[in-house]
Amino acid sequence: MQAIKRSLLTLSLLGISALSHGAPSGVERISPEGHYQPETPRVETKLGYPIGSRISSPEQVHQYFQALQAAHPERIQLIQYGQSWEGRPLYVAVLSSAENLAKLDDYKTGMQALADPRQTSESEARRLMKELPASVWLSYGVHGNEISSPEAAMMTAYHLLGDTSDKTQQWLDNTLVFIVPSQNPDGRARFVSRYYMTTGLEHSADRRSAEHNEPWPKGRTNHYLFDLNRDWISLTQPEIRSQARAFLDYYPLVFVDLHEMSGDSSYYFTPEARPYNPLIADPQRETLDWIGRNNGKWFDAKGFDFFTREIYDAFYPGYGASWPLYHGSVAMTYEMASARGHQFRQKDGDLLTYADGVERHFIASLSTIETVSQKRTPLLEKFWQYRQQSIEAGEDSDQRSLILPAQDDPAAARKLASLLVEQGIEVEQATQEFEFCGEDYAEGAYVIDLAQPTHRLIRTLTDKQIDMADDFLDKQRQRRHNNLPDQIYDVTGWSLPQMFNLQMDYCDDAPDMARQTVTEGRIQPGKIINPNASVAFLVRWGDMNAGRFLTAALRQGLSVKQSEEAFRHDKAGKFAGGSLILTLADNPREDLLDRLQTLVQQTGATLHGVNSSWVVEGPSFGSPRVHSLYAPTIAMAWDQPVAQYNAGNTRFVIERQMGYPVMAIRTQHLVSDKLDGLDVLILPETRGSYDEVFDEKVVEKIQRWVKGGGVLLTLGNASGWAAKAGLLDTKIERAIPEEGVEKPAEENVVNGIAIDSKRAMLEEIRAHHADPSWVSGALVNAEVDPGHWLSAGVKSQVTSVFNGNTILAPIDIDKGRNIAWFSGKENLIASGFLWDESKQQLPYKPLLVWQPAGDGMIISFTQVPTYRAQVDGLNVLLMNALFLAPAVTQ
Repeated sequence: MQAIKRSLLTLSLLGISALSHGAPSGVERISPEGHYQPETPRVETKLGYPIGSRISSPEQVHQYFQALQAAHPERIQLIQYGQSWEGRPLYVAVLSSAENLAKLDDYKTGMQALADPRQTSESEARRLMKELPASVWLSYGVHGNEISSPEAAMMTAYHLLGDTSDKTQQWLDNTLVFIVPSQNPDGRARFVSRYYMTTGLEHSADRRSAEHNEPWPKGRTNHYLFDLNRDWISLTQPEIRSQARAFLDYYPLVFVDLHEMSGDSSYYFTPEARPYNPLIADPQRETLDWIGRNNGKWFDAKGFDFFTREIYDAFYPGYGASWPLYHGSVAMTYEMASARGHQFRQKDGDLLTYADGVERHFIASLSTIETVSQKRTPLLEKFWQYRQQSIEAGEDSDQRSLILPAQDDPAAARKLASLLVEQGIEVEQATQEFEFCGEDYAEGAYVIDLAQPTHRLIRTLTDKQIDMADDFLDKQRQRRHNNLPDQIYDVTGWSLPQMFNLQMDYCDDAPDMARQTVTEGRIQPGKIINPNASVAFLVRWGDMNAGRFLTAALRQGLSVKQSEEAFRHDKAGKFAGGSLILTLADNPREDLLDRLQTLVQQTGATLHGVNSSWVVEGPSFGSPRVHSLYAPTIAMAWDQPVAQYNAGNTRFVIERQMGYPVMAIRTQHLVSDKLDGLDVLILPETRGSYDEVFDEKVVEKIQRWVKGGGVLLTLGNASGWAAKAGLLDTKIERAIPEEGVEKPAEENVVNGIAIDSKRAMLEEIRAHHADPSWVSGALVNAEVDPGHWLSAGVKSQVTSVFNGNTILAPIDIDKGRNIAWFSGKENLIASGFLWDESKQQLPYKPLLVWQPAGDGMIISFTQVPTYRAQVDGLNVLLMNALFLAPAVTQ
């Protein structure tokens, strides 16, 4: 960074001076020409050190904001909107003039009115746009080890409250500034405590030092090791779910997510990189340009390097810098080169400090506030027009209504309906059966009218396909031909109904039906049919209502049986394979009915009481194909080289969605300790390979444990490792060789060949024996073998994320079974983008493999079924592996 080397500059444009790198930390370094009133507490007076000189813990950041509120209660208000997994408060600080803050509730009411043009007249909207202040939401520290932005949040709040200049007062006179100091306090606490454990007599700038190399798991993630900046469309984590709810209370006009990136970079801000999501409106792109240009002026004046448009795109809607766009706000990401500590020596020799990051994020924050203040009226007008035009787009669409039948998977349908409601979308549920667009729908079906202000959000969450521009893809193909990485930053397919494996119908009209408005609540309370049954209670398998009931019943010590195959009860009807049986004879408890009533309310399950065990088709209750379940001990590999995202996602799905505990065992203890007492061992994906920690003796130990009755469950590339290690009797595939392109001879002089086109030349120079093409993340369909107990209760087709390049050959029938395999080429892609080579190689390759071994078995998902905890449609397969498999081994 040349800017860090520059000496003090006098900057007439902004009236703020830049200091050379050697300047001290603190207010004088960050904002040397601010005119601050003594009544506003400084960081050093409350926390004991100058701002930017020490990495503040979440508790210290909160303490400082509380001190600001105590000093200026009329101009700053702290609003707690949630709590992290580890119990830390999640809060937003609202700052403005005393007059604006006193009318905060009026602002909230006004923005709610402006957000719904169906209820607000044009004249009323004009009045509101004349009176309402502008608003900007600055969210700092979503990744806990991106350390400078929460400190910049403190400096920004201090400046807004303490600076007496006319400029700052003008901003606050017409703008509400919402500051979330730390979106991920648990991750930040993890980073800060570990960082200071590594420091010595002086801080090291050497990238090899322990200060700059975090142990596993890194502070980036939250308690469950989620990347919170991918969670906005699924709202699985409290840190994002509660922030989204707070956002929808106030509808800020501009949302900024402030991050850090590689320490060898500079500073990034909007406009974003390609590919663009086509559902982002052109007026929003204009606003992004306004903000970026003003940021550039401030950075130029300070002598700070920056770049735009080159890396960070907004194609995936699950970023904090994307999701608000589909509500009519304008959202963006800022990225600062990270010192990842007090100081960091860059590759060009410059010294980057923590205070540098604080200063740049502070300057970007002020610049953005200025733009929002100056553009108050057009920003309000654009918001109103966006919401209006969204309604009109829905009215004119040939897909006016979206229908989600709830019969096949009531748990997933209910969860998806609630998830949409939680994101500000209106959903209705039929209270009786109805006919619509030539189809008959049962009571309970969910209907979404796309003629509503969130039309574009509905589209981006539910459309089967969102396309990237052709010219962008052509450029990526050319890069790949030149052996350069593609520029697809994240997943390209994310349709929620498809990830939930739900049927989704469209109609060009709005239905005439008896209905009720759906409110939040991901689990609809269940019920018991014939609660006074004299023989047993049955639960149909196939959704998470039944799954949650199973885990809760096992944890309470109830005796539960599960049928491998479908059966038909004499009176209660047909039950899918995997269905649960609780006999009164096996559960002689006086309080059994009370327990069951509580469980169905909590889990959403429906129990069918029966007065006879007579089965007319399929296995009877006492059949060898009906297994007594027990509460298995489920363990998971933890620590290097495990991929922390996959470990956290998987543990979260099992613990918080299925309701069952998982024991995390560090990989070194899997090496040194016995595996006795474990029923299921999960090997998640890795960053690297299990070869780094598991030698041949460990592999042999795992083999002995499996043959003794253990269930080994491998996920993603861990299944590839299992194949390489000889545990799983199949092979990892390389890329398919190009037809007509031969492996080059080993001699230096070879016979000549004719190349008749550029395309042929590009194919000729492709790497030989290469791995399959890397896929950033697409949704693909897979077919399911219905004849195996592992697929009990599962539909004939499921949808999986395909991410990475692990492809296994199908297992031979004498070695095991391919339980699910990727669909044929014509039906392979459910949503997103695959390279042509991937479309050629993936069909009929396994998604799920089962291999018996002695008294135990190996179950291998070749892709991750718990990816970001979003792929709910694979949950039943996973539950069968976790709970039915251990029973089958007995």
